[in-house]
Amino acid sequence: MAMPESEYMNDKQLDFFRFKLQTLKDDLLSNAGETTEHLREDTSIVPDPADRATIEEEHALELRTRDRERKLLKKISQSLARIDAGDYGFCDETGEPIGLGRLIAVPTATLSLEAQQRRELKQKMFGD
Repeated sequence: MAMPESEYMNDKQLDFFRFKLQTLKDDLLSNAGETTEHLREDTSIVPDPADRATIEEEHALELRTRDRERKLLKKISQSLARIDAGDYGFCDETGEPIGLGRLIAVPTATLSLEAQQRRELKQKMFGD
């Protein structure tokens, strides 16, 4: 991770992040298929209202999780497109490097840590 600025987002790093993003995408897509199968399996009629409520709550939770994953898939696709375009790893607002540490933690990041903190503070103060 310690290297000159001129080495930032070299081919090796881009390949690493492309692989990381593609692996994450493949995992999310396989989970989506499992959810569909799981929801089909549990549609049997359960006579006990408490059991039925538990099953419905589990389904609702699973669907909310898949919705978050669907949004993450969109971000992953955008990040892969940014790699292809040569924009990956640079802040959308400032154009400065996001940093390898942040990208390893959040490979779909489009803002530097400082820009993200400013955006969150602005949202907290003024709402969306």
